[in-house]
Amino acid sequence: MFNRILIANRGEIACRVIHTARALGIRTVAVYSDADRNALHVQLADQAVHIGESAATLSYIDQDKILKAAQETSSEAIHPGYGFLSENAGFARACEAAGIAFIGPSASAIESMGSKSRAKSIMGEAGVPLIPGYHGDDQSDEVLRKEADAMGYPVLLKATAGGGGKGMRAVQSADEFTEALTAARRESSASFGDDRMLIEKLIQRPRHVEVQVFCDGHGNGVYLAERDCSIQRRHQKVIEEAPAPGLSDDLRRAMGEAAVDAARAIDYLGAGTVEFLLDASGQFFFMEMNTRLQVEHPVTEMITGQDLVEWQLRVAAGDPLPLKQSDIRVDGHAMEARIYAEDTEQGFLPSTGVINYLRLPPEGPSLRIDTGVIEGSEISPYYDPMIAKLIVHGDTREEARRRLTSALSAFRVAGPASNIAFLYNIASLPAFAHCDLDTHFIERHNEDLFRAPPAQKNRDLAAAALSLLSLRQKANQSPGNDRFSPWADSRGWRMNTPHSQRFDVLCHGEEYLVELVDRGEYLELLLDDETATIRGNLQDDVLMLELDGHRYRGSFAREDGEYTVFWDDGAFHFAEKQLTILDSSAAAAGDGDFGAPMHGTVVALLVEPGTDVSAGDPVVVIEAMKMEQTLRAPSAGKVKGFRFSPGDLVDRGASLVDFVAESGQ
Repeated sequence: MFNRILIANRGEIACRVIHTARALGIRTVAVYSDADRNALHVQLADQAVHIGESAATLSYIDQDKILKAAQETSSEAIHPGYGFLSENAGFARACEAAGIAFIGPSASAIESMGSKSRAKSIMGEAGVPLIPGYHGDDQSDEVLRKEADAMGYPVLLKATAGGGGKGMRAVQSADEFTEALTAARRESSASFGDDRMLIEKLIQRPRHVEVQVFCDGHGNGVYLAERDCSIQRRHQKVIEEAPAPGLSDDLRRAMGEAAVDAARAIDYLGAGTVEFLLDASGQFFFMEMNTRLQVEHPVTEMITGQDLVEWQLRVAAGDPLPLKQSDIRVDGHAMEARIYAEDTEQGFLPSTGVINYLRLPPEGPSLRIDTGVIEGSEISPYYDPMIAKLIVHGDTREEARRRLTSALSAFRVAGPASNIAFLYNIASLPAFAHCDLDTHFIERHNEDLFRAPPAQKNRDLAAAALSLLSLRQKANQSPGNDRFSPWADSRGWRMNTPHSQRFDVLCHGEEYLVELVDRGEYLELLLDDETATIRGNLQDDVLMLELDGHRYRGSFAREDGEYTVFWDDGAFHFAEKQLTILDSSAAAAGDGDFGAPMHGTVVALLVEPGTDVSAGDPVVVIEAMKMEQTLRAPSAGKVKGFRFSPGDLVDRGASLVDFVAESGQ
């Protein structure tokens, strides 16, 4: 076994490898870029080496830097994780030349599966079922068109060097072919520097079922059950589960044996995944082989009780496989949800920033969390925005599904946007519960999956007002404040009238004026023409609220003047609107500016620099909490310039405008 390995990756997978290596007594070396200087994998490893700037091409994909780090630290092997250099045949060959073990298959095996057309040829010779299609060398538009016509529509165009859905187009009829081919070639060329295409018969409502295979250097090969990865968006997996529901024992065995045949056909070594498309009749067809450990490998570990990273390390060190095929057992059902920092309402755009609040459901035999972040970690724009993988196990699929929904509701993160609500909607959808699965599941259920949780306006506004009141009370209790002064009374002291406080709250895309009246034993909530009785308090990050006799418990997070409350049925965000007003002395001195009322985005600059404005003229618009706020001139004067541009993020209180008031104002 190795004494020291270098992990040529970052984030969740680097942490995952470190945990197993440590359990085996293997010392680990992490590598990191500028952006990852304080990352969790750097903190967990026994040793860490800086390898360059934040961009992956200048750090994690720079083969020379990785190999130099391995040599300088006397690492005997390199684990590539997934992504980056994990399926780079040149890197595997470079490791071999440097006398460093590559924890993965040979360079020739990687090359064999790197080209979709070559892979299909090899699989066809090995007797692995293939989707009817064309993957020949003649790439003229005329030949491709002729093959598609002969196959019959619909067909699927795929880049031969592709992955992740790049260079892929579904063509429903002959009329669409030319335009789709042009677009697919263009995207493939831009993504892979290669515009060669293959054509497959498009299977209607297919399931994506993949088989985990393992081979050693002693001629042994096994499969460790299968996974269903049909829940995808843009060909990227979202929720995976194992075993695949609804398959007969004969079908499982046939797929497993075909996967091992595929691996043997290229003299495979280590962990690999053979991916199949499964049609409604139970026929399966080879799609591709991933020559690395998969992101979703934990669901296989949960149902087999095996540590696949440990298997990788042992096989790479020359050991035989730990188990024979007849010894592998499957117990229960497992599901994995990929939690990403992304804005599902903005086309799943990656969301960056510091994770300022993170609360995880408790781990145990039935719940596992693989992550590379902690509270305070930053999701940078340079890498995949994964926050964590949430994995659950149950005796049955339904038990696993229920545990998944429960764990998602308890998984609470604030800072960057996340896809947790979207994942919860998938897991709780009746179609998912009833195993009505195919690769177009998300498109078919788009309306249900992108629904917002039902807003409970009064509950949320009561929680917002109670939270803001508690924060004011704590501020007034700080050292230096006279807590006996009625002028500092955060309850809103008034002579001969009940104490009251007003809050201008931005919530659910609207602005609300909320008033809390202190009635002694309780607070009275005044909202529009409605009243309600509330009690409760905010202690640290736990919010207790009683609204008209109904009790709620939530978690509370704050960042830059914005707040999040997490309930069991979802979360909501709010802020207190506090417009900054210029005082006359500052304006007269010529150094006045406009302060951002809250953390937000500059939307528009309404005047040109050098423009004279009158009091009340609109000058700049920012968006916060899904609402636009227009900042107006506090007096007549001149807008000398702006300190931000449209699209820029600004912090609460940031100076937005250089403004000089007219003399005498």
